[in-house]
Amino acid sequence: MSSNERDPVPHFIRNIIEADLKGGKHKSVVTRFPPEPNGYLHVGHAKSICLNFGLALDYQGKCNLRFDDTNPEKESEEYALSIQDDVRWLGFQWDGEVRWASDYFEQLYAFGVELIKQGKAYVCDLTPDEMREYRGTLTQPGKDSPFRNRSVEENTELFQKMRAGEYPDGSKVLRAKIDMASPNINMRDPAIYRIRRAHHIRTGDKWCIYPMYDYTHCISDALENITHSLCTLEFEDHRPLYDWVLDQISVPCHPQQIEFSRLELQYAITSKRKLNQLVTQGLVSGWDDPRMPTIVGMRRRGYTPEGIREFTRRIGISKSDNVVDMSVLEGCIREDVEAKAPRVMAVVKPLKVTITNFVEGESQSREGEFHPQRPELGKRVVPFAKEIWIESDDFMELPPDGFHRLKPGGEVRLRYSYVMCCDEVIKDAAGNVTELRCSIDPETLGKNPQGRKVKGVIHWVSVEDALPVEIRLYDRLFTVPKPDSDKEQDFLAFLNPDSLTVVQGWVEPSARDAQPEMLYQFERLGYFCADRRDHKPGEHLVFNRTVTLKDSWAKEQG
Repeated sequence: MSSNERDPVPHFIRNIIEADLKGGKHKSVVTRFPPEPNGYLHVGHAKSICLNFGLALDYQGKCNLRFDDTNPEKESEEYALSIQDDVRWLGFQWDGEVRWASDYFEQLYAFGVELIKQGKAYVCDLTPDEMREYRGTLTQPGKDSPFRNRSVEENTELFQKMRAGEYPDGSKVLRAKIDMASPNINMRDPAIYRIRRAHHIRTGDKWCIYPMYDYTHCISDALENITHSLCTLEFEDHRPLYDWVLDQISVPCHPQQIEFSRLELQYAITSKRKLNQLVTQGLVSGWDDPRMPTIVGMRRRGYTPEGIREFTRRIGISKSDNVVDMSVLEGCIREDVEAKAPRVMAVVKPLKVTITNFVEGESQSREGEFHPQRPELGKRVVPFAKEIWIESDDFMELPPDGFHRLKPGGEVRLRYSYVMCCDEVIKDAAGNVTELRCSIDPETLGKNPQGRKVKGVIHWVSVEDALPVEIRLYDRLFTVPKPDSDKEQDFLAFLNPDSLTVVQGWVEPSARDAQPEMLYQFERLGYFCADRRDHKPGEHLVFNRTVTLKDSWAKEQG
């Protein structure tokens, strides 16, 4: 599979790679995707996945999947497995086996010893609060730790004892000896190892010291012969430390770190902490809630890998702010499913219609194509009966000008069936319309009526043949474009109370055996996906609205 179904979009990282290949700096491209297994991936990670794996594919290179498992308290096997599943579902495969930072723990420790012996690392006893005080500020330089000038021998012994578990958690750290007066705070003797007794998902209780991310990441890249280490812009100030560490030790290569802007999706949040808050407070049904911008949530909603890949292609790669409206993502999904989803009819807000001149054995059913441009999908019979359901929104007693659906005395075409006229309106005691009594023109099955033009076409299902279906209508999770940008107000204040509406509807019988994750266009209503958790083919049908037929959001807000 190519990384993109269309021609790749040029961007500055491609320019760097092509110059490196042309100039002989590299013979091939090796990238990596390095998530921490401490949560489910979201749409921002999808951008990074498509970039790293896509570039490797486009330049016939390799891309590694490497877990940054250096923070054991927050990591789990559940998250690691979900990440692997997400990468595969998006259409990519990593090179070789899954890699882990913990694969390199012994080497990382040895490099720490190497730095100590060069006089470029030392064990420090300052408390976290004292370290912050000594670090200085953006405008004031830091000051040296009183433990900065310990001897190589003392530091070596202390580091060995840290590993052996002879000191309590947090009592000592190993720090790189760089420059406490550096204008870049990341270079002011950063901690590269800390003592932390925590059970690790892969190494168990073997280690009680763990390397810090900035130290681990660059060395892992070098050990894997990564050529281009791609990360988001918040790591730009960390690049001097990335380069410094690799310049001090004996590693097989020195990868180039390149930063690009992270994706900010409007009407959504991509903070793992805040997404976790939504889950733990029960404000969504879980990480895979279809309203969540997680990859598992988008998948459950019915978003397609092809649509997401096209979205990441379309938004591009740059160093400028990458704030994208939700409608761009929805548009990419809509375009993809439009080309592949079979059509069926379903009714969300049913209004009963009785066909008064229906004749058993004479009034006929008709076939309908599953897709007008996909004849290979075949056809199905759309059963017609004396009683049908139509959409209640398709009838008005006192319609405005230009209303081309059903009204008293008016005619419409039933999709795949007859022209029908509304003869009588039945109401309950409160004046609510409960039923329509209509007649069909028996000469109009598959052909136009004689002497008159019927403009409206509506969808419907047969009462006796239709299947009950739970329909979940999803909208945006937040009511404002940037829910977490207001520092004075909690982002939860902007939750959309109407982000989920569950209705009981009816769908034509051809959808009876739809498998979980199967997509349909419910004609005139939108695109819907059989829920991957709750949908049971032939038993309990549950469909999630993936996206509307058109982007109605802007019109509704105008």
